[in-house]
Amino acid sequence: MKKSIFILGLVALFFVSCGESKKDEVKKEVEAPVEAPASEKVKTTDDYLALGKELFTSKTCVTCHQPDAKVIGPSIKDINKKYEETNGNIVAFLKGETPAIVDTDPGQVAIMKANLDGFVKDLTNEELAALAVYMGSIK
Repeated sequence: MKKSIFILGLVALFFVSCGESKKDEVKKEVEAPVEAPASEKVKTTDDYLALGKELFTSKTCVTCHQPDAKVIGPSIKDINKKYEETNGNIVAFLKGETPAIVDTDPGQVAIMKANLDGFVKDLTNEELAALAVYMGSIK
């Protein structure tokens, strides 16, 4: 019986000591500085413009939207003009929170919705804001 109590005591001591080291490890992990992703390091308007231009190209927005001419979708200048006139929010539109206000043809809206769902759904708020800054810079 004494052996059983002694062994049980050792096992309990073992678990307690392991638990403390595990807490220390977790504490160190929590305290370790976490480097922000590159998209969260954007600081200046120039950074937003560069990121927005990169995203506009890499997310293939440029396939449908050119600065001065309607291709498949309206030109960027036409988009900017309409959003300025109506005090619209391009980021809210890109998130799917507001309806289309530039090209409201149901066929075009369906194409646009499918593209937005595929190309911009995984973008962060900051990346969406960068897209808006880039598009807004085209006058």
